[in-house]
Amino acid sequence: MDAVERLLRARGVELVHGHEAADLVVVNTCTVTSIADRKSRQAVRRARRTNPDSQVFVTGCSVAIDPEALAAADPSARFFDNESKARLRDELASLLELADGAPMPTVSGVESTGGRDAHRAGGRTGDRAVEPAVGSSPSRSFELEADEGSVEDAFIDRIEIDRTRAFVKIQDGCSFHCTYCIIPRARGPERSIPADEVVAEVRRATAAGHREVVLTGINAGTYDGAAAGPSLAGLVRRILAETEVERVRLSSVEPQHVTDELLDVWIASTGRCLPHFHVPLQSGDDTILRRMGRRYDAAFYRALVGRVRRAIPGVAVHADVIAGFPGEDDAAWARTAALLRELSLAGVHVFRYSARPGTPAARMVGQVDGRTKKRRSAEALALAAEARARFAERQLGRELRVLFERPLPDGRWLGHAESHVLVAAGGADDAAGGADDAASLDNAIGVVRAESIDPAAPDRVVGRLLAVDRSPTVLATQEPLANSALK
Repeated sequence: MDAVERLLRARGVELVHGHEAADLVVVNTCTVTSIADRKSRQAVRRARRTNPDSQVFVTGCSVAIDPEALAAADPSARFFDNESKARLRDELASLLELADGAPMPTVSGVESTGGRDAHRAGGRTGDRAVEPAVGSSPSRSFELEADEGSVEDAFIDRIEIDRTRAFVKIQDGCSFHCTYCIIPRARGPERSIPADEVVAEVRRATAAGHREVVLTGINAGTYDGAAAGPSLAGLVRRILAETEVERVRLSSVEPQHVTDELLDVWIASTGRCLPHFHVPLQSGDDTILRRMGRRYDAAFYRALVGRVRRAIPGVAVHADVIAGFPGEDDAAWARTAALLRELSLAGVHVFRYSARPGTPAARMVGQVDGRTKKRRSAEALALAAEARARFAERQLGRELRVLFERPLPDGRWLGHAESHVLVAAGGADDAAGGADDAASLDNAIGVVRAESIDPAAPDRVVGRLLAVDRSPTVLATQEPLANSALK
C-alpha cells in the first residue's frame, strides 16, 4: 500500500481515519492463510459498512484465489487481482484527473489489523496526516486498508520506505509449491526485476537519504536478472560496485540459495553487506520437511548454519518454524525443538499451522488438533525469546555500528546494529550523543560499546555511544515510482 499512499500524497489527496467518511476505499488483501482470507473478507465488509455510498476497490492475492467470496462480501466493490494492477493504477489516476478548481478526493484508513504499516508506524494505516499539495483544496477522503500479513502492494512496486531503510523489491512469484503455501497460485512463477532497474532504485533510495537497503522478494534466491542477468550474488556485486549504499541486507533467503558465491560477496563487501541472514527452517524433522515439500533436510540446515558462521564471524542467523504441521507427532516436534536449541539462533519467527484450502497440506491425514498446535507454538515462542536474549548477551563488550531510527522517551535513541540486534544509546549522559546532540541522531550511524541488557527488554542491548557518523542527506519524501510492471 506504500505505493498507493505515495501517489496520493504527491497528488494532494487527504488520508483520514477509518471511522471517518471516505470517497474511495482501497482494501489490500492477503491469502497466505485461511485466517488471512477471513480477515480480508471482514475488511471488505467493514469498508462498505463504514462508507455505504463510496467506491470500494479491492486488490491483492485474495482476489486472485477466491474472488467469489470477496464479491459476496460486497457485490458493488471493484476487484483487481495481481494481473490487473496496471488497471488499478489507471483507475486511480483517472479519479485524480479532476477539473480545475474541483476538490481533490481523500482516502480514508480503516484500521489496519497489524500489517506492515502498523508495525513500522506504530499505529494504523490512516494515522498519518497528509498535507495537501500546493494549490489543492482537499475536502473528501480516501481510505487505505492493509489486512494482517499482507504481502501485496497495490502497484507493482519497486521500493518501499521504512523510517531509515529502503526495501527494494528484486523479485516476485514462486514455483516451489511447498504443500502448505498458496503463494505460487496467487503470485505466479518467479519473475526477476532487471538488474539495471534494481540498481537504479538503490541509487534513488540513497539519494533520498536512506543508508540501508533491504533486498526483498517472494523467493529472492531465485533471482536471475529477468532470465538474462546475474544471480543474486551477481546482483549484490553490481549494487556494491555501482551505488554508494552503505548497508545491504537480505530480507529472507531459502537454505539452498545460501551459496558459497553469495557468502564470498558478503565477505568481500568490507562490511557493507550486513552479517544477518534470515533462512527459513520450518521443521527440524526430516519426514515433516518432506511432507512440506521443502528441498533440504535437517542435516543440510545444520551444516549451512555452521558454514555461514565460519564464513562470517558474529553473523546473526534467523529462522522460521511452523508448529503443528499435519503428521507432526510428539517425536517430530521434539526433534524440531531440539534443533532450535542446538543451533542457538539469533531469532526465530513462529507460525502456528493453519490449513489453507486449496493446498495439499489441507487434505493430508494427521491434522494436529488446535490445543496441541497452541502448546507447541507457545514452546517455540519461548525458545525464540530465549534465542534473542542469548544473542543480545553475546554482543556485550563489543563495538556495534548502529543505524539509529527513533528516539525513546528517556532521551536515548533506538536502532538496529549490523546484526539486526536492537540497541539503545545516545542518552544525556553520553559524551558523543548528549542532550544537545540527540535530535541529530536521526538516521545517524553510531559506534556503540554494548555494556548491558535492557531490564525491560531482554533482547535489547544498552550501550555507550562512542562516535557518530551523521547522514549527509536529510531523509527525503519519495516521489511516486515509474509505472513499469513485472513481466
